[in-house]
Amino acid sequence: GGGYMAGSRLLLLNARIDEKQVIVSKAAPVLPGLARQIGCIVQLGTLENDMVTYRLKAGRSADALFTKVGQQLEAYCSGMGKVLLANLPEDEREKYLALGPFVPLTPATITDPDHLRSTLRQIAMTDVAQDEGEIVPDLHCVAVPIKRPDGKVLAAISASYRVTEGETPGRSDLIAPLTAAAMTISAQVYGDPSDTVG
Repeated sequence: GGGYMAGSRLLLLNARIDEKQVIVSKAAPVLPGLARQIGCIVQLGTLENDMVTYRLKAGRSADALFTKVGQQLEAYCSGMGKVLLANLPEDEREKYLALGPFVPLTPATITDPDHLRSTLRQIAMTDVAQDEGEIVPDLHCVAVPIKRPDGKVLAAISASYRVTEGETPGRSDLIAPLTAAAMTISAQVYGDPSDTVG
């Protein structure tokens, strides 16, 4: 009987490794519709070795955005990266903050670890992160987490848009559709929480 136990444990281990891949496959059909609905480029990313890995990208003129699927970027300066960092266990987040240095890519990039810590704390409470021209001056984005039923976050989605001079940034209208899409993806990966009977 010992062989069976080892087999099922191995399955569990494989499931954990592939969980991000499952999220990506369930999100792939959702993102193009979201991109059309909000008129933005929508992306999905995960955190690997403190870097954001871009795994999906959808939307008209998606090629105009410098990111590519499979590309890795620093986490501290993007909306998606900040959502993923904000949802790390505190010891891992502190380890990340201690590593630095956080290089300013634009005048808006947050480079001070204490400022970044308080920003991440705020994001953890609101489940929304903004990137206000922190990688590219006129490029802004709003990002939200895709949550597991236990609250753990392995992926995030974001909507990117250009801000022309004199325009007011901060598209709070993007939060609701992004959050709805994140919940749809989560329900498809983990099952719909509203289906369970108390």
